[in-house]
Amino acid sequence: MASPTRQRERDPETTTKTQESERERVCDECESGTLVKSEDQGELVCDQCGLIVEQANIDHGPEWRAFNHSERQNKSRVGAPTTQTMHDKGLTTSIDWKNQDAYGRSISSDKRNQMRRLRKWQERIRTKDAGERNLQFALSETDRMASSLAIPRSVREVACVIYRRALDEDLIRGRSIEGVATSTLYAACRMEGIPRSLEEVAAVSRVERKEIGRTYRYVAQELNLEMEPVNPKKYVPRFCSELELSEEVQVKANEIIDTTTEKGLLSGKSPTGYAAAAIYAASLLCNEKKTQREVSDVAQVTEVTIRNRYQEQIEAMGIHD
Repeated sequence: MASPTRQRERDPETTTKTQESERERVCDECESGTLVKSEDQGELVCDQCGLIVEQANIDHGPEWRAFNHSERQNKSRVGAPTTQTMHDKGLTTSIDWKNQDAYGRSISSDKRNQMRRLRKWQERIRTKDAGERNLQFALSETDRMASSLAIPRSVREVACVIYRRALDEDLIRGRSIEGVATSTLYAACRMEGIPRSLEEVAAVSRVERKEIGRTYRYVAQELNLEMEPVNPKKYVPRFCSELELSEEVQVKANEIIDTTTEKGLLSGKSPTGYAAAAIYAASLLCNEKKTQREVSDVAQVTEVTIRNRYQEQIEAMGIHD
């Protein structure tokens, strides 16, 4: 029984000696001491001349070869990675709705009835209690709203992580599931720098804007989420694209935002209204005029807001209307 223990005690020593011997080795070709170990290929390569000094025989990759994405997908024998967007993190199995066997042939009526019952029970046992059912509903709502807003999958993952944190901290009690799900999605967009205004998020939600804003502030405060002020320049490319304006207008709008922000005009103003006014001013200066109604429809702000911000910006820029 003492022998394995002594062997385990010697292992760190042996590893240290091996690492020291690798550092002491030099290249046989150029006698350089800068040898780099390639983890994926298992090779010791000289950084100066590229000579392979040592080549290992262990390959940690799959035993098959693939030359494109579709071939790699067909040969892969592992499932999808875990995801926070599903209540069970994607670890449970699912039964396909096709009434066919492995060879593509239709199954008998008795088998179809059996598979229908199995699917029903499969859906039931995926959630063990009311808490999991509520989490499943909240994450599905988050995914629905994110799809409507064309939000990337990475941001959806962040939103689901924030919702799970709020659930662990018992912040859902006394509030609607849809309200918290919407507020966490808006918080994720703010954190990841995705320009989506509160009005846009409220438009695809089943909750009023006031409740979303109130829940968002509460969740952000309780979870200590670090939120930076939204930069109006992040809205400019999308608004210009929807208004079919040129690159020249986009550059001019960014220039107006930078100049007026330095003079302190942005403080206390809505980023979407500020960006919309800059785009409206830039379209006039570049002879690609858009009406205030067109800009307000895209930015989802009132024409009065655009007029007020526009007047402030052109005065700060020293431009006479």
